[in-house]
Amino acid sequence: MHKDTKRREALLYHAKPTPGKIQVVPTKKYATQRDLSLAYSPGVAEPCLEIAKDVNNVYKYTAKGNLVAVISNGTAVLGLGDIGAEASKPVMEGKGLLFKIFADIDVFDIEVGTKDIEEFIATVKNIAPTFGGINLEDIKAPESFEIERRLVEELNIPVMHDDQHGTAIISAAALLNALELANKKISEVKIVVSGAGSAALACAKLYVLLGVKVENVFMFDKDGMLVTSRTDLAGAQVIFAKDCEVQSMQEVLKGADVFLGLSVGNILKPEMLLTMNENPIVFAMANPVPEIDYQLAINTREDIIMATGRSDYPNQVNNVLGFPYIFRGALDVRATKINEEMKMAAVHALASLAKLPVPEQVNIAYGETKLNFGREYIIPKPFDPRLIGVVAPAVAKAAIDSGVAQIEITDWEKYELDLLERLGSDNKLIRLLMNRAKTEPKRIVFAEADHLDVLKAAQIVYEEGIGTPILLGDKEIIQELKEEIGFDAKVDIIDPKTKEEVATRKRYANSLWQLRQRRGVTELDAEKWMRERNYFALMMVNEGEADAMVTGYSRSYPSVVKPVMELIDKQHGVSRIATTNLMMTSRGPLFLSDTAINPNPSAEDLAKIALMTAKTVRMFGMEPVIAMVSFSNFGSSSNENPKKIREAVAYLHKYYPDLIVDGEVQTDFALNPDMLKSKFPFSKLVNKKVNTLVFPNLDSANITYKMLKELNKSDSIGPIMMGLDKPVHIFQLGASVEEMVNMAAVAVVDAQEKERKRNKQ
Repeated sequence: MHKDTKRREALLYHAKPTPGKIQVVPTKKYATQRDLSLAYSPGVAEPCLEIAKDVNNVYKYTAKGNLVAVISNGTAVLGLGDIGAEASKPVMEGKGLLFKIFADIDVFDIEVGTKDIEEFIATVKNIAPTFGGINLEDIKAPESFEIERRLVEELNIPVMHDDQHGTAIISAAALLNALELANKKISEVKIVVSGAGSAALACAKLYVLLGVKVENVFMFDKDGMLVTSRTDLAGAQVIFAKDCEVQSMQEVLKGADVFLGLSVGNILKPEMLLTMNENPIVFAMANPVPEIDYQLAINTREDIIMATGRSDYPNQVNNVLGFPYIFRGALDVRATKINEEMKMAAVHALASLAKLPVPEQVNIAYGETKLNFGREYIIPKPFDPRLIGVVAPAVAKAAIDSGVAQIEITDWEKYELDLLERLGSDNKLIRLLMNRAKTEPKRIVFAEADHLDVLKAAQIVYEEGIGTPILLGDKEIIQELKEEIGFDAKVDIIDPKTKEEVATRKRYANSLWQLRQRRGVTELDAEKWMRERNYFALMMVNEGEADAMVTGYSRSYPSVVKPVMELIDKQHGVSRIATTNLMMTSRGPLFLSDTAINPNPSAEDLAKIALMTAKTVRMFGMEPVIAMVSFSNFGSSSNENPKKIREAVAYLHKYYPDLIVDGEVQTDFALNPDMLKSKFPFSKLVNKKVNTLVFPNLDSANITYKMLKELNKSDSIGPIMMGLDKPVHIFQLGASVEEMVNMAAVAVVDAQEKERKRNKQ
C-alpha cells in the first residue's frame, strides 16, 4: 500500500465514525424514571452504604471486578519511543480492545503525564480503588522495573507490566516445548540473549525459574556483552553480567543451544547460526524485521526450531496468548497480585495446550490439514478458542494454591464453560475467515470495479493478501479512482465492451453457446450477453480464468442472480440453490437461511436448505446446531408453515440422525436454552447452543437478518450462495466496503473448498 494511503486509512479508522476505539456502555436498564432513580439518586445510596460497611462489597455492586486499567506515561511506545502520554493513548485504547475481545475484560485507559517515578506510583495508587487490576504498558526501562515492583508490593490488586512478562510467559512456553523436541535438558542449555531491555530481562529471569542456570545465560545490549566491569548496568542487568573479558556475540554463540532475540533485525548472521549446537532453538522476536529472516534461518539449518514475533511465520510469540487470560484468571478469584506461581501456571498451560489435538476451526483458520505438535507448532495459535478455557483456570488455580486469591472456585467445569461463553460477543469468526483466505489467496473478479466503494474493497482484498482482484468496468474511471485512493498495485483491469476484448468475448460466447444451445440460448444471445459485465465475469470463472466472482453492489439482487442461475451449474446432487447469512450477534455467530432465493420452500426444499447450511457452517469450522423455526412449537399449530417444517425435520431425523436439528420451534425457545429445556426437554437441541436458524420462507428470513443488522448493528456476511458449482457470491445492494471485503474472503474460502473437493475426486 502507498505510504500516504496507509497513513490516511489508519487516521480515518481512529477518527470515524466516533473518535477512538473504545466506549462506555451501560449494563443496566435506563429507559424509565424508576430505572434512573435506582441507577442514581436516591437508589444508588443503598450500594454505597453496603460498601461503606464492607469494602469487599464493591465487587458485588460495581464493575470493579471486571475492570482493568491500562496505564502508561508514553515513554516507550511500541517502536516509537518516548512520544508522550497523549500520543500513547491510541495504543492504550488498542490494548483495551484486545482485553475485551479476547477475555471480555473491560478497560479504562489511563495516560499519566509524568516521567517521575514517585509521581507515577502515587497517581496509580490513588486511582487503584476504581480497578480490579492494573496493566502497565509502554514504560521505559529501568524505571518500569521499579514502578512495577513498588506497585506490586503496595497494592492489593493484580499488577503486571505486560511488555516484560507477556513476552516472557509466551516464549517460556515455547522454550519448554522446543527443548522437548530437541531432546535437551533445561538445566544444561546455553542461552545467548540479544537485547537487555525489560522484555529480554523478564524472559531470562523466567527461564531461570524454569531451570536454566544463570551462568549459562549470556546477554548482549547495543554496547556489547554484559560483564561485571561495565559501570552502566542497571540492577536487573547485573544478575546476568559475566566476570570475564568481553567477547563478541559471534564468539559466544559457538556451541550455544538457544538464541533469544529481543533487539534489532538481521543481527544474527547465517555463519553465526551454523556454529550453534545441533537442533538450535532460535527465538528471533524483533518486529517487524526478526534478528534473522525466517526463510534464511531454516535454509541455513534444517534442524532449527524457530519462533518469531510475526504472524506470517510458524510459532508466533504473541502477547495476546497471555495477558487477557492471565488477568481473566486473576480477576475471577479476586487475586491480590499476579505472582510467579501464576505466571508459571500460564507457561505450563500454554505449553500443554500445544500438545493437544487442534480443533478443526483452528486448522481451517490457518489453512492446515492438521496442526500437530512439532517444530512448526510449539505454541498455540492466537485464534485457538480453547485458550481462555485453559490458561485462565490454570492462573486462577495457581492464585488459590499460592494464597493470593480472595475467593475460591469450586465448580471448575462450570467455570470453564462460563469462560467459553464469554467469547460469544466478539468477531473471532471474521478474523478466522480472513486468516484462512490469506493462506491460499485466489483470483477474484470484481464485476463493478468502477464504483469507488467496490474498488476500495478490492484494494483491501489485495493489500491484506486475501486475493488477487480482477477489476471489471470502465478502464478510465477505474484508473482515476485508483489514483484517488492510492491503489497503485498492478492488477488486471478489463472492460468487456471494448475492442480489446472482442476475441475474448467471441471465445466466451462460443463456449456458452456450446454449453447452453439445447437450453434455449442462441449464438446471438451468447454474443450479446458477453458485453455485460456479470455475464463476462461469470464466464471468466467458468473458463478457469478467475477463481471466484463477487458482484451486486449497484443492482438489485434478483437482476444479478438471474445470470448466475443461467450460467453457473449446480453442484452434483443439488437440485436447488439457497443462501445463508452469517450474523455476528452478541451471543455469537448465527447463520440464517434462506435469506435471498426461495420465496416459499416446500418441506423437501427446507430439508435441503438445512443440509446445505450445515455444510457451510462446517466450512467455517463450526459444528451446526440447527433450529427449524416457526411461530409454533412442536405441533402446536396445524398451519401449513409449521406442518412443512415438521415434515422436513422428520426427514432429517430419519436420514441424517447425526445432524443436530429440531423444530418446529419458536425463535425465543431456540435461542434460550433454559426456556427450551424447561418446556421441551425431549428436543435434540436441549443442552446445545443453537448457531443456525432455518426459516419457513424468504419473508421471515430476510426480514430477520436485516432487522438484526440494523437494530443491533450486527455484522453480516452474506447472503452466502449455497449449492453452486462455482464460487460466485452476490453483495446486497449498496453493501459497505467492510461487507464486500468479508464476502470476497468467503468467495476465496469457497474456492479453496471446491478446489479441495475436485482434487479428492
